Amino acid sequence: MAVNRTDATSTTEPQIAVDGVSKTYRSESGPVHALDDVSFGVGRGEFVSIVGPSGSGKSTVFRIVAGLEAATEGEVRVEGLPVTGPGPDRGMVFQDDALFPWRTVAKNVAYGLEEVGPPEGVTVEERVDHCLDLVGLTEKASAYPKELSGGQRQRVGIARALAVDPPILLMDEPFGSVDARTKASLHRELLDIWAETRKTICFVTHDIEEAVYLSDRIVVFSGGPGTVRDEITVDLSRPRDRTGDDFTAVKRDVLAYFEDDED
Repeated sequence: MAVNRTDATSTTEPQIAVDGVSKTYRSESGPVHALDDVSFGVGRGEFVSIVGPSGSGKSTVFRIVAGLEAATEGEVRVEGLPVTGPGPDRGMVFQDDALFPWRTVAKNVAYGLEEVGPPEGVTVEERVDHCLDLVGLTEKASAYPKELSGGQRQRVGIARALAVDPPILLMDEPFGSVDARTKASLHRELLDIWAETRKTICFVTHDIEEAVYLSDRIVVFSGGPGTVRDEITVDLSRPRDRTGDDFTAVKRDVLAYFEDDED
């Protein structure tokens, strides 16, 4: 059945509010301006992607939302509260899966649970089993990362982020290093997980087709310093046909901003 989730954004303050964020790094050659007055929101249960050319500050804003870096100006709020550091309300998935090679798949997924404990009413083992089932890796629970394919390793990273049951999932180019066939499979699985868990997802990517396929809305960044050029609503029902005329039209709209940057 086709599902349209573009009504997910609340009329109140969004669950994630990026408000006038600028970021300047200091270097030996002088200041480097990564972000300039960036503002956008992500509503509860919404899937929003950030796209932009290399050096546009996509990953920088991700790290600020995650609490891994501080903004030079402006602020990020989650549930109306300023972000001052990482927290269990935001699960993170990176392009580099960063799994612990000495831990089994199950132990990698359990890592965050060892710090904050499982959700109420379940054991650590039950939560790990549930998350591995979500990503289709139940049979790999006792395997080590070196025994997994790239796609399987990314699934473990997603399961680990989901284990503490965060309301928000932050993903920084998580499928950038896998082949096209594996990426397409991961897209379908991620959308299934999103539909089942109702998480809010903020997804950073350089792949425009990926953004159109996955997202309710796409935030388009300019080249450095990164600013928000536009926000494009992807008003297409799911599942989406990558070869369809409507899909191609949205992709063309996003691509137009990159062509402008080349002029």
